[in-house]
Parts: sequence; C-alpha cells; structure tokens
Amino acid sequence: MVLNQFKKKGGVSMTKDELIDSVASKTDASKKDVERILSAIIETITNSLTDGEKVALTGFGTFDVSKRAARVGVNPQNPGQKIQIPAMTVPKFKAGKSLKDAVK
Repeated sequence: MVLNQFKKKGGVSMTKDELIDSVASKTDASKKDVERILSAIIETITNSLTDGEKVALTGFGTFDVSKRAARVGVNPQNPGQKIQIPAMTVPKFKAGKSLKDAVK
C-alpha cells in the first residue's frame, strides 16, 4: 500500500496486520519479529506520552499530549439537554515535513 491511498477521508486504510506484512516483506524479518518490534514501539510511545514526554521521530512527526479544559456540551441524543464534559488529557500527533511532503 502507498500513502496516496490515505488522502481521502473514509478511503482505504491499512490494518496493523497489513503493516506487519509490509514491513516483514521489506526487511526480510519474520512477521513474528516485526509484530514484537511494532508492539514495543507502540508501548514505548504510549508510556512516554503517559509520563508527559514528547516523542519526536525526525521527518515523520511528533507525538505529544494536550490538555482539554472542561466545557459544556450538548447531548446528541437530546439536543435540548446540556451536559458537562470533564477536563481531560488527549494524545495528539503533528506530522513532520517529510511526511507532509510525501502525502501531498
């Protein structure tokens, strides 16, 4: 799969298994090894974000956390009803220049 297939919202998407297959075929590593490595990468990024650290992959992008303030919203099942949405911390990703250029 190529990145151009991801341009349109709701278009083709790649699953974790397809990503593992692709990396395994490009590196001559076993699927089991690639799956272990990918899981370790995801776990490391998750742990870093949980600890409030940024994860920067030069050229690809930066994973970070952002704090959202508490706010009042509308209940989608009952639009006349207001609901309190609590403050929360959410992950965010900012694409790097190389990734942006590749997807253009």
